[in-house]
Amino acid sequence: MDRILVSACLLGAPVRWNGAARPVDDPRLATWIAEGRIVSFCPECAAGLAVPRPAAEIAPGDTAETVLAGRGRVITAAGADLTAPFRAGAAAALALVREHGLRFALLAEGSPSCGSTVVADGSFTGRRRAGDGVTARLLADHGVAVHGPDRLDALAAALDRPVRPPQTL
Repeated sequence: MDRILVSACLLGAPVRWNGAARPVDDPRLATWIAEGRIVSFCPECAAGLAVPRPAAEIAPGDTAETVLAGRGRVITAAGADLTAPFRAGAAAALALVREHGLRFALLAEGSPSCGSTVVADGSFTGRRRAGDGVTARLLADHGVAVHGPDRLDALAAALDRPVRPPQTL
C-alpha cells in the first residue's frame, strides 16, 4: 500500500508563514489518514524557519530550478535571503521520501516550497505565475509524482498502481 508525503498545512497543522493551516476537506484524505498512509511534512519547519515567519517568494526571474542549482534565490519582501533554508527543507523532504520509499506527494499549491503548478511571482502582490516550488521540483526531479489539492482525483487513481519493472532489451 502506497504512502503519501503530505504538506502538514493541508492536514490542518498551523505551519504556514502566517501561522495558519490550509486544511483539505476530502473524504479520501480522511481515509488515507485512517489507513496510516500519510507522512506529514513541512519543508520550512524542517529547515528551522519559525511560525509565523515573513512571507517568502522565489525572486523575480528565478525558478525552483535556478534555486536548486544555486543561481536563484528565495527572498522575503524586505529582501532577506531564505534560499538556504528552502533548499535544506527540500533536501529533508527528499530524504524522507527515500526513507519511506514514497512515490507520491500531495503538496500545498502556490507555495515557494510546495507549489506544483503555480507560485507567487516574486512581487509580493498576490500575483501568481506558472511554476513550482523548490521542494516540489526536487521531488519531481527524483521521480515523485507531485499533486496539488486540486488534483486529488489523479492522485487517487495513481495510488496502488503496480510499479513497472524496467524493461530489458
